[in-house]
This record gives sequence, structure tokens and C-alpha cells, in this order.
Amino acid sequence: MMIRVLCGCAIALTTIVPQSMAQSAAKWRVLFDGTSLDAWRGYKSDKVPVGWKIVDRTLAKDGRVEDIVSKDEFGDFELVMDWKIGEAGNSGIFYRGTEEYEHIYWSAPEYQLLDDAKASDNKTRLTCAGAAYAIYPSPPGHLKPVGEWNTARIVARGAHVEHWLNGFKLLEYELGSPDWQTKVKASKFVDWPNYGRAPRGHIAMQGDHEGALAFRNIRIRELR
Repeated sequence: MMIRVLCGCAIALTTIVPQSMAQSAAKWRVLFDGTSLDAWRGYKSDKVPVGWKIVDRTLAKDGRVEDIVSKDEFGDFELVMDWKIGEAGNSGIFYRGTEEYEHIYWSAPEYQLLDDAKASDNKTRLTCAGAAYAIYPSPPGHLKPVGEWNTARIVARGAHVEHWLNGFKLLEYELGSPDWQTKVKASKFVDWPNYGRAPRGHIAMQGDHEGALAFRNIRIRELR
């Protein structure tokens, strides 16, 4: 119950939760619940890559491994997950990735995961934590120290993409826009003409860097 005062009169208002909001929780799909890797496989493989394991209800790795990829593809979505990275660690979350190239990062935009303090990729905000890797920089000041859990959130609706970190919107951009095209042409991704062009694709986590990495509470909901 809320009370609103209009012209000196107190009017009681009943708070009504819209049906769409009340049902929103049911739209979330768990991709990792701490017990099963059934939603995952390797890139161009039917098996989960060796090195990815379930440890204390987290999806974890200790060193270099192959990327882990969602079995299903997603178009417009909201993706949320907790992540914790080791000292000097470097990884990433890929989205709308295809399997047309040798590596998923040749087609998929990347939400960068990094130890901003000690990783070698920390020389520019274009490759620091939360950045749209090599395309759009992330602002500093929102990453928790190594060893603590961070929460990444990616929202992709049509051409519009948002990167969030620990409840703060780091950046947003429009795939295919003139600004985006200019930035891609100035990056290493210019060599792959379909980079960032797929309207739907796989979610993936990068494994081919040294260092410890763990994920938990991986969930996604498709946006209509």
C-alpha cells in the first residue's frame, strides 16, 4: 500500500505489479547451476573441453583450456553471471558467436574479463574488464579486487548491446552503426567480415589464457 498526498488529501493507492513483471522470473533459464555442464560443449565439439570442471558449485579452470560454448544459440537476451579471476588473469564472455571460423572470437563480440591491476592487457581501457574487447572501452572503478566475485550482465536486443559490471552500466553500442564499423575497421577484427554480424549465436567463455577463473549463477533470458 502506498500513500500519495494530493491537494492536502491523503489517497491510498494499492501497488499493483504488472503481469509481465510478475512473470519475468519464470523467463530466466539457468545455464549453470553448480551441478551440471549439460548446457555446454566445446567449440566445434560435442564434448566439454578437458580442464573445465565443477569445483565447489562453480565452473572453474586453472590454466589454458579450450573455450566452452553453450549448446544453444541466443538472439535477443539478457545474460547474467558471477565471475572471479586469478592474479594476472585474462578471459572473456563471447556472445552471438558462430562456428564458421577457426576461433569463436573471430565472429563473436567479447565482454572482457581481466585482472586490471596485473594482467598484461591492462595497458588500455579497450581491453580492461567489462570492455567490448578492442572496440569500446570500459570506465575504471567498478571492478572488485582479485579473489572477489564480480557480476557481469550483458543485454543484447537487436543491434543494441549493453555491458554492465556490478550493477553499473559500463557501455552501450549499436552493432553495425557507422561508429561501430569505424572501430572494427581499426581493430584486428577487420580481417573477419562477419565479426559481430550474426543476429543470434552461442554464448562462450574463453579458456586459452593462463590463470585461474571461476563462474557461478550463469542464467539467461530471451527478450521478446
